[in-house]
Amino acid sequence: MDFSIQPVLENESVLLVPLWETDFEDLYAVAADEKIWEQHPNKDRWQKAVFRSFFDGAIQSKGAFKIVDKSSGAIAGSTRFYDYREEDRSIFIGYTFYARRFWGTGLNPMVKRLMLDYIFQFADKVRFHIGATNYRSQTAIGRLGAVKIAEEEVAYYGEPPRLNFVYEIRREDRQPGRSIPE
Repeated sequence: MDFSIQPVLENESVLLVPLWETDFEDLYAVAADEKIWEQHPNKDRWQKAVFRSFFDGAIQSKGAFKIVDKSSGAIAGSTRFYDYREEDRSIFIGYTFYARRFWGTGLNPMVKRLMLDYIFQFADKVRFHIGATNYRSQTAIGRLGAVKIAEEEVAYYGEPPRLNFVYEIRREDRQPGRSIPE
């Protein structure tokens, strides 16, 4: 298998497909909900112009996905792989958001498990930037077995820097297939 940060990933419930420019309106229809962003460092991302900048960064990353719920065919959200560092075989997973109807359904741990199972074939460390006040995501990432390793200011594409915590999961510490509650 060849290494790619934007493969098609799929299991029985969810499909991750590369994000394309033509997906903007459909993904924005999900992202336009203010509640999605209330704990995020960039709380105004629900606004179309701000989301456009976020979306452009996703396209330019060449690692972004549209998340599709297979049972309904609905776009559930988006996520991406980014910042692969060959020297220490590390990569980030992040920029993830979901429509509220998918919160608490187990979709997020299922997506993360799918991504981790794939990327640990090529990387030894997977990291996550989590906003300092995004308690929901901090809890979710802890359930995956990630450990906080640092704090840093992160300037998202076209947005001002914000304090984020860096979490990490190492391949040798990972428990593949582990059932993860949301």
